[in-house]
Amino acid sequence: MTRGHRPAPEETPENAAPEAAPERAAPAGPRYAIGIDLGTTHCALAAVDIEESDREAAALDVLEIPQLTDAGAVEARPLLPSFIYLPHESELAPGDLTLPWRTDQDHAVGEFARARGAATPIRLIASAKSWLCHPGVDRHAGILPTDAPDEITRISPVEASTRYLVHLREAWDAAHPDAPFAEQDVTVTIPASFDPAARELTAEAVSAAGYGRMTLLEEPQAALYSWIEKSRGAWRKEVHPGDIILVVDVGGGTTDLSLIAVIEREGNLELHRVAVGEHILLGGDNMDLALAYAVVRKLAAEGTRLDAWQTRALAHACRTAKETLLTDPEVDAVPLVVPSRGSRLVGGTIRSELTRAELDDILLEGFFPRVAVSEHPQMRARAGLTQLGLPYAQDAAITRHLAAFLTRQRGATEELEGFQGRVPEAASFLHPSAVLFNGGVFKSSLLANRLMDTLDDWLEGEGAEPARLLAGADLDLAVARGAAYYGYVRRGRGVRIRGGTARSYYVAVESAMPAVPGMEPPVEALCLAPFGMEEGTEAEVPAQEFGLVVGEPVRFRFFGSSVRRQDQVGTRLEFWDQDELQELEEIEATLPPDGRAAGAIVRVRLHARVTEAGTLELEALPPEGEPRWKVEFEVRGTQAA
Repeated sequence: MTRGHRPAPEETPENAAPEAAPERAAPAGPRYAIGIDLGTTHCALAAVDIEESDREAAALDVLEIPQLTDAGAVEARPLLPSFIYLPHESELAPGDLTLPWRTDQDHAVGEFARARGAATPIRLIASAKSWLCHPGVDRHAGILPTDAPDEITRISPVEASTRYLVHLREAWDAAHPDAPFAEQDVTVTIPASFDPAARELTAEAVSAAGYGRMTLLEEPQAALYSWIEKSRGAWRKEVHPGDIILVVDVGGGTTDLSLIAVIEREGNLELHRVAVGEHILLGGDNMDLALAYAVVRKLAAEGTRLDAWQTRALAHACRTAKETLLTDPEVDAVPLVVPSRGSRLVGGTIRSELTRAELDDILLEGFFPRVAVSEHPQMRARAGLTQLGLPYAQDAAITRHLAAFLTRQRGATEELEGFQGRVPEAASFLHPSAVLFNGGVFKSSLLANRLMDTLDDWLEGEGAEPARLLAGADLDLAVARGAAYYGYVRRGRGVRIRGGTARSYYVAVESAMPAVPGMEPPVEALCLAPFGMEEGTEAEVPAQEFGLVVGEPVRFRFFGSSVRRQDQVGTRLEFWDQDELQELEEIEATLPPDGRAAGAIVRVRLHARVTEAGTLELEALPPEGEPRWKVEFEVRGTQAA
């Protein structure tokens, strides 16, 4: 189903002996479990020293990442802003882009890129991660910055992601020459809502960045892992069997919603991920634009109008102002400076400010309105023509998206051990009993309290107890910390969240029938990977053969479902409701005929595999002695082998 996963280097066996210097034993396997948050607005890296850790207390540290903070100035900071600046060849002096480990770089990554690009947005690459999951564009093509003039060499979303990952790898190697990055276990995080194509593109960027052992982990799970790790074992006193934990992760580009159940088995508590939300392109980027347009209206009322270029620059300035106001409660207002395109203004700039009252009002009422649980995202009629850009969610109200998610997942725990009958028959939505927040936006207690109050209103309306807030989350670094802890857990230590695939996956099978005017052949959906299929496992569709068309262009259609948990490998659906299955990207391919006539139909069996990295592969296996075909998720169009 996806492009073939590149095999990672084998781990060193625990009893492997060194080939040289026998008097000094080599460490068995990697020394560190590294976690990387490849975020829309920030990246971070954390690591667990495996040798220094015990079962409950992981020796975990966050890497201070050296980066340019000004021309020629390098500082180490815990967060690497996810921005790339492409300067004009005469813009900077020789050495201005030099890093401790590199002198030949022609671009800036991190804090300096963000600051410089705020004034010259046509040379700034931002939100690469959001573009990485945009199915409507070629994500291998040079499309960023989207509105850059011809003289600027654009790069692809995959290449942009690779550059962030390379910077993190090189920063690690500079700080740990005795523990090379390529020899460590690495976990890279992705939104839970990423589809198979976006997951595979992330894996491709990771491979291109020179990473060795690599696993993908969903960000909400990473946030919960971080909370568990920070509790030093006390988490068992804060959650109880029968709890449903709602993880609300509002990042720079997406809103991720997940549900995790707490189960008691043989006297031990276990955590099971039971549901994830749909892909919602709604987060900090939307908030920055909302703040910018509010300032645009304020300036217009004062007689100053901004053009599109200035509005983009203002959005970047509002991002910085938002982070300052959310981080520092002592600040009441942040000045905003917008470059002028003309010469009439003194100083060549336009000045305004963003106040705390404006921030709270815009974010509170625009993104967290107090709504009923029956109020779901609103869809509006769209214009026939639109500018090419990111497919943002049409409704900005995160509370309405949450209401729709909980309503859709009402039956998510029905078949879970120990949960039968816990959801009242009259309930209209699944009732979470605990909430964990992730994402810098929840540094605002006003926003966090608004979401909790709204959820508690829904619960009270159906006679349920209020939800408990799981406190102590690290809103900036939780994802990287949790990813590092997950790498440690995968070695048989700590506490593991059981989950597997976040959805069930299906391939379309066209019925064989005579041609009927005006009617396309009916299509069945064949389940290839059921909900929760674990990483590193594989499954063959039992006792079924299909016809595979080779030698001519064909289409493969795929579907995903976050609600059909009962389907098994081989389940065939003739009918389904619109909310049950969502169609994913289709693949157009020409499979090699291997000596057969064009259009020949080959008898095959289907075989699905979830790789250790968390990507999904589909193979078509013909009779013995013949080559097999792998259907790959090639987002640019046609590729299969």
